[in-house]
Amino acid sequence: MNKKVFLIMSVFLSACTVMPPKNSDNLCAAFIEKDDWYADAKKASTKWGVPIEVQMAIMYQESRFIADAQPPRPWLLGFIPWFRDSSAYGYAQAKDETWDNYLDKAGGWGADRDDFSDAADFIGWYCHVSHTRLGIPLTDTKRLYLAYHEGQGGYQRQSYKQKPWLITVADKVAARAKLYQKQLNACKHQLESSDGFF
Repeated sequence: MNKKVFLIMSVFLSACTVMPPKNSDNLCAAFIEKDDWYADAKKASTKWGVPIEVQMAIMYQESRFIADAQPPRPWLLGFIPWFRDSSAYGYAQAKDETWDNYLDKAGGWGADRDDFSDAADFIGWYCHVSHTRLGIPLTDTKRLYLAYHEGQGGYQRQSYKQKPWLITVADKVAARAKLYQKQLNACKHQLESSDGFF
């Protein structure tokens, strides 16, 4: 009897998990599949001035659009799962302290890191703060990502210069934003005219 209950609960919980889009490399396909995402990303873009393709490229890099993404656990003695090195969680991989700062400064009560709309708003807010504090243009995906990854203080200290791998990643994020922008330009009319986005 207990095995049946466990199996039913497992199936129910897996059905509740939000799956990433089937094709994360095609922003149009992702927005068509996830019919609220375009409206959510557009709302964050309007609010914070950060282009949709910039938000989405950062989110892809951070979580691959996995709602409950977390850093992997290290293993103690090779077989005991240990505590994670970071509190990063959700679509935006926001850490506890940074998320709390967002909630205090800009977020509404009840915002969640595993909610796409809230994560898009967080990324928009963080990039807007980077723009205001650091003077990074809102269209400069590479530098916005470096500030996002290193924190605004780390960016000011130029900590990324000691991490060639991170500069390579930031270049990939910028390239993805350009790809997403091109795709979005091709399907924006379809997304705007769809009943799902009003």
